[in-house]
Amino acid sequence: MRHVLIRNADAVVTMNDARDELKNADIRIRGGVIAETGQALPAEGAEVIEASGAVVTPGLVNTHHHLFQSLTRAVPGGQDALLFGWLQRLYPIWAHFGPDEMRSSARIGLAELALSGCSMTSDHLYLFPNGSRLDDTIEAAGEVGLRFHPTRGAMSIGQSDGGLPPDSLVEREADILNDCIRLIDRFHDPREGAMLRVGVAPCSPFSVSRELMRDAALLARDKGVMLHTHLAENDEDVAYSLEHYGCRPGQYAEELGWVGDDVWHAHCVKLDGDEIDLLARSRTGVAHCPCSNCRLGSGIAPVRRMRDRGVNVGLGVDGSASNDSGNIIAEARMGMLLQRVAMGADAMPAREMLQIATRGGAEVLGRNDCGQISPGKRADLAIWDVSGIHSAGSWDPAALLLAGPTQVRDLIVEGRDIVRGGHMVTIDLAHAITSQNRLARGLAERSV
Repeated sequence: MRHVLIRNADAVVTMNDARDELKNADIRIRGGVIAETGQALPAEGAEVIEASGAVVTPGLVNTHHHLFQSLTRAVPGGQDALLFGWLQRLYPIWAHFGPDEMRSSARIGLAELALSGCSMTSDHLYLFPNGSRLDDTIEAAGEVGLRFHPTRGAMSIGQSDGGLPPDSLVEREADILNDCIRLIDRFHDPREGAMLRVGVAPCSPFSVSRELMRDAALLARDKGVMLHTHLAENDEDVAYSLEHYGCRPGQYAEELGWVGDDVWHAHCVKLDGDEIDLLARSRTGVAHCPCSNCRLGSGIAPVRRMRDRGVNVGLGVDGSASNDSGNIIAEARMGMLLQRVAMGADAMPAREMLQIATRGGAEVLGRNDCGQISPGKRADLAIWDVSGIHSAGSWDPAALLLAGPTQVRDLIVEGRDIVRGGHMVTIDLAHAITSQNRLARGLAERSV
């Protein structure tokens, strides 16, 4: 059992129930669990990590990503498009993916998250061309070492049936449900401290049938796993729902059983007041993706109103084809700033957005064992060097989103080192980048 003492941190932002911030503090880790916090804790028998000049936070949590998209950043023809046009540009490129592309893209996306302080991430994979499987991204997550919540996405309505994706990327609904069962039975771990949990995630109401949405919810609840999809991302999304279903997205979700504390929706930019109340009342979670919402011109999600009404909100980087980054601490800063632009400088304090990015995200993913630095919780910790230029002159180094680094010094997940001294220790990152760029060039050549 690994025994670690993180010693003499300038500040420990615990995100515990009391929101304690500890000064000149130590954290003891035994195995994958936080054993104690305090000052001047004895170091006998422990591996010591010096944290003077550093701030320690819970590992950040990413509640929405499309890891496969890390191979298609800044694609010409999609750089300035709205959501639907952007998808129509990218779908034919993604149709060329295979297992190698899925693994490489996931590996790079996960490493990028780790370097930005993320210890736990979900992933939404909804297309499976050329023999690709969710197993490919799960393999990559095992290599990188992050706590992983992959979701088995799906598209079943192609262009010939009035849907958005090309027919070559849709699947038979019976096959989708059968593969969900296979993945849950093989990989899902419901235990406390689990490193891998599987969810069920039809892509969106405009790419699958009403029957699949309903059947997916029934299956997930029978298996005891969570549900995820996109909801009310932009005006086009809302217009599609009104035209095809005769109701707003929130009402459609409620009719099909897609609300509850086992559900979280991505984006929710265009929710109205009744829909916000629905999510609050049902304890449905939201993955807020500020950078992608800006990049695609979708708008500013009403996070302040959601929070004030009691909606569970976490943070998401979304796919790296619509961000085009996967830096979770930078995402948190953007989320804080957008709420201030929309509602005033006092609308989103730095510490509240950091809470959304840590404990808030863990709660959205159903992980009450993570997201805070407290005895008995999982040892997922981000150590931020605040002795450098990013924090020089800061009167409050713990206010990381106002003046702090965008790369973590050390990242520990389940008591294990993932990043040390700003470098990945679980994978050969230089080799992974070389492989990623080679695959991207191949995709570009085939897509001309």
